[in-house]
Amino acid sequence: MSELDRRSLLKMGAAAIAGTVIGNGITLYSASAHAGEEQNASADTALEIPPKGKARWGMVIDNNKCTAQCTACTAACRTENNVPAFGDERYDGHWIRKVTLTPERGGPEKHLPLLCNHCEQPPCQHVCPVAATFTRHDGIVMIDKHRCIGCRYCMIACPYKARTFVFKETTEWTNRDVPKRSHGVVEKCTFCAHRIDQGKIPACVEACDKSGERAMIFGDLNNPESAIVKYIRAVATKGVREDLGLEPKVFYTGI
Repeated sequence: MSELDRRSLLKMGAAAIAGTVIGNGITLYSASAHAGEEQNASADTALEIPPKGKARWGMVIDNNKCTAQCTACTAACRTENNVPAFGDERYDGHWIRKVTLTPERGGPEKHLPLLCNHCEQPPCQHVCPVAATFTRHDGIVMIDKHRCIGCRYCMIACPYKARTFVFKETTEWTNRDVPKRSHGVVEKCTFCAHRIDQGKIPACVEACDKSGERAMIFGDLNNPESAIVKYIRAVATKGVREDLGLEPKVFYTGI
């Protein structure tokens, strides 16, 4: 059973791209949104210039290159971040998950990874009663697991359903560069902040490159010479549900 099925993100054959639910009643697109307008707004927002000298990390996923059978990104994430798959939907967490979009009026299915969007205006951070969720200077939204009390308000607030609760501890510790998972706290994608701080790219992006699909571009949205900025300027991209005003930093093309 795919991660999509387990999350009930798509009811195959019935759901339309415009109506695909990604979490808490939030659909992938606003029904009234005009694609062209959203694409332009996305590029403008992504390239807004914050203070000089500060990186602002973002990601583009080209769904024209992402195929259904490839799970390199999700597998790499699990290994890198000590996120086990128990094979039981009650316990399995997902920092990145693949979903399938079925066009309402026919046409080929599309497959895309979903992960934390590291919003500029993160609702998860605003609702946290103990300030466990915070935003780094480079725009990465993180969770201080020593502060997290497991109330899960942040999970309710996240429209992207990008956070999961650790219901079950594990003895696995595949990467000691990342803290061992703790039962009773919330976790999510960190853009592999520990790797970024070492000058590396996120494990999912590296795995995507190695798989040959090269569907992910990661880089500094503040650097006009970065590959991601050049790509956004050249190709129409859009974030998921930009109409919510959260300013996501994960953009897609080909959806």
